[in-house]
Amino acid sequence: MANSFVRYTGNGSTDAYAVPFSYRAQADVSVTIDGVATTAYTWNGAGTVITFTSPPADTTSIEIRRTTSQAARLVDYADGSVLKENDLDTDSFQGFYMGQEAIDDANDRIKLDNADFQWDAQSKRIKSVADPTAAQDAVTLNYLTATYLSTATIAHIATLGAISSDISTVAGISANVTSVASNAANINLVAGSIGSVNTVATDIAKVIAVANDLAEAVSEVETVADDLNEATSEIDTVATNIANVNIVGGINSDVTAVAGKATEIGLLGVAGVITDMDILGTSANVTAMGLLGISAVVTDMGLLGTSANVTNMDTCADNLVGINSFAERYRILSSAPVSDNDIGDLYFDTSANELKVYKSSGWAAAGSTVNGTSARFNYTATAAQTTFTGADTNGETLAYDAGFADVYLNGVRLSGADITITSGSSVVLAVGASAGDILDVVAYGTFSVASIAASAITSGVINSARMPVTIAATWESKSNDFTAEAGKAYFCDTSSNDIDVTLPSGTIGDTIRFLDVSGTFDTNDLTVLNGGSKIQGASANLDVSTERAGFALVYYNSTQGWLLTEK
Repeated sequence: MANSFVRYTGNGSTDAYAVPFSYRAQADVSVTIDGVATTAYTWNGAGTVITFTSPPADTTSIEIRRTTSQAARLVDYADGSVLKENDLDTDSFQGFYMGQEAIDDANDRIKLDNADFQWDAQSKRIKSVADPTAAQDAVTLNYLTATYLSTATIAHIATLGAISSDISTVAGISANVTSVASNAANINLVAGSIGSVNTVATDIAKVIAVANDLAEAVSEVETVADDLNEATSEIDTVATNIANVNIVGGINSDVTAVAGKATEIGLLGVAGVITDMDILGTSANVTAMGLLGISAVVTDMGLLGTSANVTNMDTCADNLVGINSFAERYRILSSAPVSDNDIGDLYFDTSANELKVYKSSGWAAAGSTVNGTSARFNYTATAAQTTFTGADTNGETLAYDAGFADVYLNGVRLSGADITITSGSSVVLAVGASAGDILDVVAYGTFSVASIAASAITSGVINSARMPVTIAATWESKSNDFTAEAGKAYFCDTSSNDIDVTLPSGTIGDTIRFLDVSGTFDTNDLTVLNGGSKIQGASANLDVSTERAGFALVYYNSTQGWLLTEK
């Protein structure tokens, strides 16, 4: 079995390091970087790898060491108690781990060679037989270097030895340093000219600004030229209008006729009419009025003018509020509307091809308003409990259409005066129940009596409580570490190595089975890691070393965790 510690050398990029030894609890494992304890790391699910928050720096020394608690015995055997395998394993592992750690600790220290030291009975002390030879010193130095210095550190020391020539070179350039000192006056002169350089830079900026102003002036001159061109065009227009005025002079009779329409022309000058005419003059409206003149549209407008259609349009005008209300009440969209939602609104979901209705609890399939048994919930009451909501004894969350639920207390159906069932998510009793009373809720909604072939179920998860008790488990073969899944069974082959299996987070009734198919659990054991849940009511892992062992674990609750069955 591996030592109780492991050492690594950081490289500035690797952050994950394996923990190759076994341990009782993660609290017994300590981590140091260059001898300084750290907790800036996390464990993987199997408890076999730690990952630092930041990769340790290059050449740093990393040590991961197990130190089993010696404060007290982990198991205290009492007279008349049942002797369990888990207690024996826990007790023996504590002693084994402590012994291994003591041996590793002793081997990890520099020792004195009996050939070089002996006991002096007269002075009551250990004395050296002889000074170590140069060869012995070299062996000791090499051991200390290989044990306590990383490869990168040794390389750095070699580099330090090679730079002595560079230090000599620096000593040889004192003349150049003196030369720089003698030119200090010139250096100061350059520094004094920096202000002049800054002034020149400022003047350059001003020149650039003047150039920008000239560019703007050129643009303005071009604008004036454009205006002159436009003025010339307008003068030509005036000349044309003068010719038209001369023509008007010859149509006095037409002018007289126009004068007779003074009242109508006056109406055109009303502010609202002027605004409307301006609107009609927009490009889009001019185009639209042009379209009105085509033959087909003229025919359609003629149809609109028939007596029956005029009556229908009057009816629509009288019911405009209702028409607008319908547009708000019913929508056709690919996703649920998130605004302007009122109780009773409808929308057809084009993504799901389903009509939905807006209720107090949000959008739901319109069919959910059709009565039919939708779900059943069961609760065990506490003393004087009045409100029942959330997860029931089976882990199902209470939900029903408001008003559509039957409530039974100890098998007796409660009337409307005894309960409040309006929220859709809770049942409130008028009088509190007694401790241990059983409350059953039968919710109503859509249901289908059509049979469904098992082959038609291609996705989703079926709760194990909905499956037959005799359903066959799915068996898989495993020969290396893995994470188990509820509802599965595993053929475990440890003929080549130990197997560590991590349990999942369980829900009540989840069952997992294991079988030693190679008959080698007694040589290479199967270790069941709790994965954050308890096993047999304890936080310790379960080590199985019995040849041909076959057993099952069933999950009960967070207090007891996974319990052995079919041992």
